[in-house]
Amino acid sequence: MSAVVDNILGLAERRGVSAEVFYLRVDETPVEFETNRLKSLQTKATAGLAVRVIADGRLGFASSTDLSRIEGLLEAAVETAASGNEAEFDFAGSGELPTARSAFEVPPTARFVERGEALVERVRAYNPDILVSATFALRRSRVEIATTGGAHGERERVTVTASLSGNLVRGEDLLEAYGYGVGRDAEPDYDRLVEEVLTKFRRAERNAQVAGGSLPVVFSPRAAAFALGGLFQTALSGQTVVQKTSPLADKIGQTLFSEQLTLCEDPSAGTAAVPFDDEGTPTRPKCFIEQGTVREFYWDRTWASRSGQPLGGNGFRGGLGRPSPGLVNLCMAGGRVSAAELIRSIDEGILVEQVLGAGQSNQFAGEFSVNLDLGYKIEHGEIVGRLKNTMVAGNIFEAFNAQLAGLSTETEWVFGSACLPTIAFAGLGVSSRG
Repeated sequence: MSAVVDNILGLAERRGVSAEVFYLRVDETPVEFETNRLKSLQTKATAGLAVRVIADGRLGFASSTDLSRIEGLLEAAVETAASGNEAEFDFAGSGELPTARSAFEVPPTARFVERGEALVERVRAYNPDILVSATFALRRSRVEIATTGGAHGERERVTVTASLSGNLVRGEDLLEAYGYGVGRDAEPDYDRLVEEVLTKFRRAERNAQVAGGSLPVVFSPRAAAFALGGLFQTALSGQTVVQKTSPLADKIGQTLFSEQLTLCEDPSAGTAAVPFDDEGTPTRPKCFIEQGTVREFYWDRTWASRSGQPLGGNGFRGGLGRPSPGLVNLCMAGGRVSAAELIRSIDEGILVEQVLGAGQSNQFAGEFSVNLDLGYKIEHGEIVGRLKNTMVAGNIFEAFNAQLAGLSTETEWVFGSACLPTIAFAGLGVSSRG
């Protein structure tokens, strides 16, 4: 694809405009099992180009999956610049970016059909009444970015993801438990995936109840990523900081959270790791909150320019769209005790394992309210049964300050883009409908 990218840059230089060319190709093969049977197996590939230009001081943009009409793509970008916003930044300058290739050969799809059948049978061996679904996604993505300023970089990522879920109907009661694993240049740990699902079913064999009010609440890493991770991502975004919609705007250097809380980004770790972002900026480690004190935010080129902040490699795209501030990953430092010890310390409380969607939240205020898809009652330090029709609510600024009871020493990668410990809060709002 380098020839096409070079051709567009050459056309832009002859037109006397600055240009940034972003190429994306994704090859994906999903293998799906539903209700104990193979449902579908197919391969799909998509590829396209996104071009940004600066013409007469204004920013233009166009994208297309038709790679045969590159002159028309550049012309479309130049035309949009006539009515585009004033350019507030320059595209990446001269310098060869790191090249990240993958030598991993994805196993043949027939192997995943066998894997799926084996996973289904392992869950049904625990209880044949469980309807099991399994999905594998074999994904290879390739990005190339180049600018008329001389920047050029290529990166490739190969991931194998696997999800496993089971549904068990008991009268009018429906129980769903699921697990998820991902490997970069490798397959996930299938034994761990099965054990995760079976552990959830075992813990849910009995039902339990809690009274409403303020109770200790423990979030598993996966539940915390869904319910709480997005709130921090919103509050730490340079865009919301500049727009004054983030509660952390103008709070650099202030201690707003418990000293137990340290929140960072390590772009070299996890399955989402990348050496440069989708604007050709090298990524670097960051510490957003250090022992409760706000230290920095994350920026793309647009919002960094508006705020006068240095670039950190956080301009990412959704497909072929325009870049916006985004995280490679969000990593929370672990604490001093194990997850098991956190649970044993609670006389009566809740363990949140799965939440329904992202829950109801006021992102700009840091508020969250989540319905439990799967949660358990903790009684005298033991998990005693499954909770139904239960909701947990709170505010991250209060929850991660005086209410933060502890973080586990163990941390866990969730979807390869968040690394979190088990999190225990001394008291959050709980409501239950029996």
